Amino acid sequence: MTSQHPITPPPELVQQWLGKQYGRATVPGEATIHVATQAAQWGADQELEACCEWFANAGYGTAPDCIRMHRRPKPPSLKEQALKALEPIERSASAPVTTNKESLALIRKALEALPND
Repeated sequence: MTSQHPITPPPELVQQWLGKQYGRATVPGEATIHVATQAAQWGADQELEACCEWFANAGYGTAPDCIRMHRRPKPPSLKEQALKALEPIERSASAPVTTNKESLALIRKALEALPND
């Protein structure tokens, strides 16, 4: 099963839209679903920007940036993902072999030194 973008309209709704457009029942294909998803994302982005502009014009300071950050969060960087993946390994590395812990400490230090992007 392929993962579907959370803003993708249900296929039944896309089928209904196609039916209205063409005057008959039409089963949506992959390209149609993709276009519907992109259109929904574009509309959501337009609405988000309009709201942020309203808050900025109304003098709400950093509210637009906070709204954008929470409504369009950036995925964690590779560094952040690697550091998170390293945590359980570090916890389970309580064996008496010190080279394991030393290696993990070195990996952690190197990862922490990398920029987030």
